[in-house]
Amino acid sequence: MNASRPTAPPSPALLVIAHGSRDPRHAATVRELVAAARARRPALRTETAFLDFDVPSVASVLGRLAAEGVRDVVALPLLLTRAFHAKSDVPAVLREAPVSLRIRQAPVLGPSPLLIAALERRLYEAGLTPADKPATGVVLASAGSTDPEAIAVIADTARELRRTGWCAVRPAFASASLPRTEDAVRELRSAGAARVAVAPYVLAPGRLPDRIAAGAADADVLAGVLGAAPELARLLLTRYDEARAGAGVLVAA
Repeated sequence: MNASRPTAPPSPALLVIAHGSRDPRHAATVRELVAAARARRPALRTETAFLDFDVPSVASVLGRLAAEGVRDVVALPLLLTRAFHAKSDVPAVLREAPVSLRIRQAPVLGPSPLLIAALERRLYEAGLTPADKPATGVVLASAGSTDPEAIAVIADTARELRRTGWCAVRPAFASASLPRTEDAVRELRSAGAARVAVAPYVLAPGRLPDRIAAGAADADVLAGVLGAAPELARLLLTRYDEARAGAGVLVAA
């Protein structure tokens, strides 16, 4: 008689944790992105939660997962840099999870070549083409941070975007740091860029992306937010797989 094969343990659930916003467009965009990732891997249990403003909360989703018998969770901060929220807020709420859960916090999204590809996708959707690169300066406009590590990552991302062929790329910030978007637009004009485009390095609409858009008034092109770009959907699953392979931090066991 053939011995039965042992049943493989279920894959950890993926919990995508977004910051949240009073702007309803934020949550709608986050859910669209998570749905795009889920469509790429339908068998993977994927949940969405928010740190603030929106529902469901992280605590409520973790409680529901525990009540349903889920044992392992990969928590993915939907953040572009490893600033305060990734270093403090997310680990704090995960440490309050039910004791039955084993939770590994995945790395944040950035930096990644997939983010560069998503930025270029949005620039092309706004009307630019690869042939426009040599004459176009780009403002990489992020939300902003006081964290030196996050600022350094934004600067590195600007350099990587520049290496794809744009004539110049300048980082700018909607809050906390300088320069502002409008200042970077003027700087690129003064440096001789024939065309200036603003690429919002933000995940979803909201107050700070609106501030970026206002600062782009004198630019020639304003790209859309990253949103549910296919590259971001792929990146969510990449970070999940990396966490399963040992990357990230075990915050509850």
